[in-house]
Parts: sequence; C-alpha cells; structure tokens
Amino acid sequence: MELTPQQLIAYNGADSSKPIYVALKGRIFDVTTGVSFYGPGGAYAMFAGKDASRALAKMTKNEEDINSSLEGLSEKEIGVLNDWEKKFEAKYPIVGRVVS
Repeated sequence: MELTPQQLIAYNGADSSKPIYVALKGRIFDVTTGVSFYGPGGAYAMFAGKDASRALAKMTKNEEDINSSLEGLSEKEIGVLNDWEKKFEAKYPIVGRVVS
C-alpha cells in the first residue's frame, strides 16, 4: 500500500473503524495494537497519521518536528531514530510506504 502524507492523516485514530498508522523513514507501521499510546488522548497521539521520523530522532513532541525530514540531524539523532525503527519493526507490522 502506498499513501501520500495527506492520505496518511486519515489513519490518526480519530475514526475507530480505521487502523492507526505511524510512519518512520517512509515506512508505514500499523500501531493499532498500541491504541493506548497512539489513539486519541494517548501519550504519542500526535504521531498518529504522520511520519514521525524527525520528532522521534530528536526525542520531541513539538508539532514542527513531526515530519519526515532527516535534514540536519546529528549522528546521535540518526542513531536514536534507528533504535526507534528497530523497536517498531519488532512490535508492529509494516503495511506500506509514504509517497509524495
């Protein structure tokens, strides 16, 4: 499955009939089993329906950092992102990719 960033927003947990997706480095993970974290009111709900690569790399929940840009990230931040990616791969199924 391929989704544009605009299409991905529909999978933000607002519609309980749809799965919840979070993208990381362009790959879309189905995080529906983590609804308590990614669903409405969850600690990471702001990442649902978006590519959260930059925010996870920087360990921030700032709205301006919740995007796919890796530009200007430090080596340490890239390492943090890679660690998140491994955690997601171990826990959630990959269901597609984000296309522009």
